Amino acid sequence: MFTLEGLDHAALAVRDVERSANWYIEVLGFERRFEGMWKGVPVFIGLGQTALALFPAKSEEANPSPDGAATRILHLALRADRENFLAARHDLTSRGIAFHFADHEISHSIYFRDPDGHELEITTYDLG
Repeated sequence: MFTLEGLDHAALAVRDVERSANWYIEVLGFERRFEGMWKGVPVFIGLGQTALALFPAKSEEANPSPDGAATRILHLALRADRENFLAARHDLTSRGIAFHFADHEISHSIYFRDPDGHELEITTYDLG
């Protein structure tokens, strides 16, 4: 048996890598990582222990598997404390980014989409 430290990164296929990187940096506070590596593809961005690898949608990595099975990530969930959860709601509203709220009894979440339609969730377990 072995022990994992956690999720390293999620890889997303996007229509415009630079536009998406800038959106995650400006809206969610991510920062660029490993600049200059791999001839610029993928573009890595991160925040704390969370990272995303952004690939062009037309790249080999973004194409469906050879058997034609189309699978997808349902959403990416990011955690915040209560204060930052409320701040995120306010910030998304001020940016004109539509979201919806969900009360999951053990947590509260807001769901919204990035420029490519990937669903993102900000969740808090601090219901105080």
